[in-house]
Amino acid sequence: MRKGSLLSIVFSLLFALPAFGQSNLPVKWEELTVVDFVKAIEKAQGTCVLPFGILEKHGPHLPLGSDLMHARYVSIGAAKQEYAVVFPEYYFGQIFEARHQPGTIAYSLPLQLQLLQETTDEMSRNGCKKILIVNGHGGNGSLLPLFAQSQLASPRDYVVYVHREGDVPMPANRPALKSSFDSHGGERETSRMLVARPDAVRLETAGSQSGADQRRLSALPPSVTTGIWWYARFPNHYAGDATPANKELGEFEMKAAVDGLASILRAIKADDVSLKLQKEFYERAKEPLKTQQ
Repeated sequence: MRKGSLLSIVFSLLFALPAFGQSNLPVKWEELTVVDFVKAIEKAQGTCVLPFGILEKHGPHLPLGSDLMHARYVSIGAAKQEYAVVFPEYYFGQIFEARHQPGTIAYSLPLQLQLLQETTDEMSRNGCKKILIVNGHGGNGSLLPLFAQSQLASPRDYVVYVHREGDVPMPANRPALKSSFDSHGGERETSRMLVARPDAVRLETAGSQSGADQRRLSALPPSVTTGIWWYARFPNHYAGDATPANKELGEFEMKAAVDGLASILRAIKADDVSLKLQKEFYERAKEPLKTQQ
């Protein structure tokens, strides 16, 4: 081979390296170098994912961080399908109902809201203009919609989207459940953890405590709620029976969850309406008397 031809090949490979590197960028925020972070935000079109979990008991057999482990597994899998930057571990949600259980970290409500606001503000400052919060914890079901609504209190140059993965229905061909009642730390959640973090599951202990509903507030009308409702029903912070959990069910549900979230990421990237409407709203909110009636 002639020297000129060899040099030509070498230069071609060198010029190809940046493109190759960009196509193989990590999705995890914490694994990106500072140079690759800039490329990653551009590749993601400013779309970033904030998996949201908690530290709480999940029966006697699952790790305290199960909600976040699950949410991150799904988020990372989806971001690899539809590229987005995934924020590091975030455990700072609402979990007052588990303060009686070992290992629970329950921050005050003002701190929860302030920390989340400053986190999304900082994400935006770093180029994340579409922030998808992926909620893995049922106890955040009221907190996160409230947080999203609070974004209208003052102007933001980014949009917060909230996704509770558990609200998405599973495909009809899902393997049948073997337990008659399934909820927190039960058959489905444990099956998913057998995929996300099998090393952290102690399935042999799943039957050592009861996850049955104690129904201690059943005399109250269904339309009435109180903060103690969860403890009244599930004082062991375990709801269901995890003993039938299996990897087949977990793999099916995790694949469906990852595919579903990738589809949501595509929809968010294509969304060119939300930010425009926010800007319009902020302008009108300055002088509400001028809003046409």
